[in-house]
Amino acid sequence: MDEIDISKAIIEDFIKNFLDNLTVDVAIIGAGPSGLMCAYRLAQSRIKVAVFERQLRAGGGMPGGGMMFNSIAIQKDILGLFGELGISVRKYNEQIYVANSIETISALCYQAIKNGARIFNLMSVEDVVIRTDKICGIVINWSAVNWSKLHVDPLVVKAKFVVDATGHDAEICRIFEKKMEKKLITPTGSVAGEKSMWAEEGEKQIIRNTKEVYPGLFVCGMAANAVFGSPRMGAIFGGMFLSGEKAADIIKEKLTSLHR
Repeated sequence: MDEIDISKAIIEDFIKNFLDNLTVDVAIIGAGPSGLMCAYRLAQSRIKVAVFERQLRAGGGMPGGGMMFNSIAIQKDILGLFGELGISVRKYNEQIYVANSIETISALCYQAIKNGARIFNLMSVEDVVIRTDKICGIVINWSAVNWSKLHVDPLVVKAKFVVDATGHDAEICRIFEKKMEKKLITPTGSVAGEKSMWAEEGEKQIIRNTKEVYPGLFVCGMAANAVFGSPRMGAIFGGMFLSGEKAADIIKEKLTSLHR
């Protein structure tokens, strides 16, 4: 077994996948629970989707569970979804079930990839591409370049739709605000910032907040609550999964209308 052959195998396989995903139907930024759920549902419909994650590992805040206890809480109404993904759950009371956070994110990654989604970790998004008042791509660079503050020019991924699933910071919407001098489709026209903890209300509002906030740009997960100024909800994750599903459903309808 030659070390150069090992190196060539890795490089050639990665480059092939990377080149194939420079043009996609949907680019999702953030491989947390909502972003991965969105990717899974889109990939199930044979939609070409790539997920870009700035960190080494996928999962967002989910692997840490609640305060580094790697258990998460979910609501009864998403038990069917967890069953579909093959995730074990345990009943705590009539409303709350618990699951292992590592098993949950591993199952979601596995199912998303097996259905055709591509996940690129250690890649950061530093800008968006706008043509004729519609977001139509993202500008990416290696995360290590940004962390090291190196002056290295980025590359572009073309996408029909972009999803901000970057969590509490709503990074893509904030980039949009800073660089484009245009208003988001929100009550304030800008990122309101998330409010303090209120699990029940945050779980309700996250579904309502999952929507298109500028032509071609969608928000889901905690990014949606951050953009619209809704509460955070801590280590209960039903709303995150349902938000990712809703974003996928809206995008599927938009793609269908494009092809009519």
